[in-house]
Amino acid sequence: MPRSKKGKRGSSKPGSLRQEVLQLQLSAKGSLKGVKNGMKGESAASDDDLTSDILSHYSSASETASVLEEGTGGEQVDEQTAQEETEDKLKQCIDNLMDKSAKTRLAALESLRQAFSSRVLYEFLTGQRLTVRDCLERSLKKGGGEEQAAAANVFTLLCIQLGGGDEAEEGFKSLRPVLTSILNDSSANIAARQSCARALGMCCYVSTAEEGEDLVKSLALLESVFTSSYPNREGTLPTPKPGTPGLHTAALQAWSLLVTLCPASKLRELLELHLPKLQACLQSSDVNYRIAVGETIALLVELGRDIDEEFEVEDTESLCECLKSLATDGNKHRAKNDRRKQRSIFREVLHYIENDDFTEEKIRFGVESVYIDGWMRKRIYDAFKESLESGVRHHLQYNQLLRDIFGLGPPLILDAATIKGNKISRVEKHLFNSAAFKARTKLRNKVRDKRADVM
Repeated sequence: MPRSKKGKRGSSKPGSLRQEVLQLQLSAKGSLKGVKNGMKGESAASDDDLTSDILSHYSSASETASVLEEGTGGEQVDEQTAQEETEDKLKQCIDNLMDKSAKTRLAALESLRQAFSSRVLYEFLTGQRLTVRDCLERSLKKGGGEEQAAAANVFTLLCIQLGGGDEAEEGFKSLRPVLTSILNDSSANIAARQSCARALGMCCYVSTAEEGEDLVKSLALLESVFTSSYPNREGTLPTPKPGTPGLHTAALQAWSLLVTLCPASKLRELLELHLPKLQACLQSSDVNYRIAVGETIALLVELGRDIDEEFEVEDTESLCECLKSLATDGNKHRAKNDRRKQRSIFREVLHYIENDDFTEEKIRFGVESVYIDGWMRKRIYDAFKESLESGVRHHLQYNQLLRDIFGLGPPLILDAATIKGNKISRVEKHLFNSAAFKARTKLRNKVRDKRADVM
């Protein structure tokens, strides 16, 4: 929802925000007056309904304002005390990772996952990283499938917290063998194998350098997982076992993230080897794997065009026909949401392949924005979003690793005047959203009237 500019809040033009607010206030007063006089007429009831609708549709008019308000509104809290309390709770969770009860360890892992994803804890974790790493290694080696999956997810977040320095690289080298072992174990829990695939991709991306030994080994390992979905010599796709499409999807996405680090010589090799076979995988029976394959093809084509302006996909016509089919898929045996999601993604992939044009996306956080202007940038952002979930915007604001990756520079330090200038009061939010809701209702009613006339 667009935010009204500060300079236009006092406007008295018909249809302005102020005019709508005044009308709403007069309507509310009329409703109260009718109640006081014992009136129970239809107009009073409709005003009550309107007030109820307004309150039920209340939402934040600006993410920027809500973020700033969280940091400045309410009672002043002793930051030092709050920091100490948070660290005490985290230390207790770390201690619980060594508890004999699997239930206690799982609860501790979940608490750490939430804490690591929602805030930046670099200074605290720098001193605790060895203890946390040893506990996670123990869970990966001796825990059940659910505990292994949770431990791999927390390790991914630990590497993101520690950034691209020696600490993250040291941790990745230490736990890579056990992550590899679980990923390669066909008898291991499928969710644990998926988490290990994602952890290997993200932790290697964060900690390794281009042309590094870790990068080459991780690429080969992830390839060995998802290439089992490639067609056989007769050109037939293998019948997937239960759970394997999800594993192939996780491995392919982790692999494509690491491909963005490869030098041109390695990229040419990968393009020649994988593009033709990935095209065949567009016929997979699993919608999420099809989507991952389509996005990976678009990414590889983009990287190929970056290193060679004349780069073209072999049999482009056949590829585009397949993409058109997926972009307009209406098969009733597929779930409605799956069809909608698939069509949206493959329209974008087809548009890029045919026109070399990517639909730019703007991600807002605080008073800043990051632009997703290509498939490579989208793959990187999606990978961090998958790991950090709702905390990705907070990390974009304050985590130096993400700010370096997306070219945002040092974290912004906002002074009191800036915060006050961007802050929107709760009353203003209510009034803004009320006016916007009423305007939207009027527009919809007009559309309905036109439809009625046609019918």
